[in-house]
Amino acid sequence: MVEKLRKHLDNQDLDRQEAAEKWQENGLIFPTTIGTPMAARNMYEDFRKLLKKIGLPVIRFHDLRHTAATLMLQQGIHPKIVQERLGHADISMTLNTYSHVLPSMQEEAAEKLDELLTPIEVSKEIKQLREKEQIYSILSSEF
Repeated sequence: MVEKLRKHLDNQDLDRQEAAEKWQENGLIFPTTIGTPMAARNMYEDFRKLLKKIGLPVIRFHDLRHTAATLMLQQGIHPKIVQERLGHADISMTLNTYSHVLPSMQEEAAEKLDELLTPIEVSKEIKQLREKEQIYSILSSEF
C-alpha cells in the first residue's frame, strides 16, 4: 500500500508539472489534475465506474469506511484504535455502530478464557515429585 501511495505521489508530481501555473497547492492527497479538491460527485462517479469495471456491486463510497472498521475489529484491533481511526468522539459510538461484529469477538474471548481455565492433569506430576522426594530422603539418610 505504501508503494502505491508513493507511485501516486510521483504521478501527482507529473500533474503538477503539466499544470504549471494553473496548479493550486492545497496539500491534498487526491486532488484534481490542477491541485484543487475533487468534486464529491465526480469522485463518486469514478468510484462507481471502477466498481463496475472490476465486477463488484455498486456501494456508497461511505460503505468503505464501514468495511474498514468491521475488518479491523474482526482482526482483533482494539476498539479504541478503530475509534481513533474513524474519528469518533467517543468509543461508545464505535461500539454501538459495530456491535454486530462483537458477538464473534465475545465467542473468541470465551474460548481463550476457557483454554486458560481448563483443568490440567497434575496427579502424575505430584506422584513423580513425591517419589523423587522419597528417593532423596533415602539417599540423604544413607550418607
